[in-house]
Amino acid sequence: MKRALDYFWPVLGILAVLVAFWLLAREFRGESVRHDVVVALKAIPPHRYLLAGLATLVAYAALAWYDRIALLHLGVKHIGWFFVSVCSFTTYALSHNIGASVFSGAMVRYRAYSSKGLDAAQVAILVALCSFTFFLGTVLLGGLVLIFEPEQLSRLKGLLPDALTNVETARILGFVMLAVVVVYAIGSILRFKPREIGKFRLEYPRPEIMVRQMFAAPLELLGAAGIIYFALPAEGNPGFFVVLAVFLASFSAGLVSNAPGGLGVFELVFIKALPLLAKSKVLAALLVFRLFYLLIPLAIALVVVILFERRRLMETIHQGDAKKAEDPS
Repeated sequence: MKRALDYFWPVLGILAVLVAFWLLAREFRGESVRHDVVVALKAIPPHRYLLAGLATLVAYAALAWYDRIALLHLGVKHIGWFFVSVCSFTTYALSHNIGASVFSGAMVRYRAYSSKGLDAAQVAILVALCSFTFFLGTVLLGGLVLIFEPEQLSRLKGLLPDALTNVETARILGFVMLAVVVVYAIGSILRFKPREIGKFRLEYPRPEIMVRQMFAAPLELLGAAGIIYFALPAEGNPGFFVVLAVFLASFSAGLVSNAPGGLGVFELVFIKALPLLAKSKVLAALLVFRLFYLLIPLAIALVVVILFERRRLMETIHQGDAKKAEDPS
């Protein structure tokens, strides 16, 4: 059964990409996509590219904070910010592109943090807490959006069941999402007993850790959404709050689809949700997002992994030579 699931999720991701690209092709039928997108990319002012770049730095700084928070939860304080930032950046740059369900980042984190003395159990807790911090941010921001702007979910009519795009239902869903966050916060403050779910043990973190999560989790999503906001044209721009709402829906859809990097699925939801903007301009903004948030970090991360593994290999070789010198027999 497990072996079948190993094949099922990658196949599901590939199918999601193919279906999304087919639907995108229908959306752009009859349009000069390549020419219009190039024109839209050239029309983005240099200062907007700069702001998109700064938003990228905010997003990845928040992701590094995820790791730092998890290490504090484990009581690990001897690992410096620089090492944590590089490890976090490399992990997320790879997992965002390859797909979170295919490559969770656990292997990269284990290779990095084991060199600093962490064992497999500690790395597993770190990965789980980082994943939950992201989930917490999505639920928190999603809940706020649905409570204060429930009509935003109507942008996804045709992609979601009508019951979910109803304003009243959307607001109720928003309150439910915020209730989850409140229960988590109360559990942390009152030190609820750990929950056992099968072999998984859910332990509420200390209040100071929980408070850090509440700030770090939304910050990463705000930064990532900011990249697209700044890349969209000023004329007809729906505003940051709308872009954030659509980003949360699109990014979540990409994760659920299991498509590598949400490829195709992310774009389809975004274009459907912003019908008043020219499709080519929306696609151009999404290309800027993929370049800044995914492709450039991926290229840097690959170099970091190669240099790290090369250094580890050299250390292993030197240790072997040292042992031979001590014991020539």
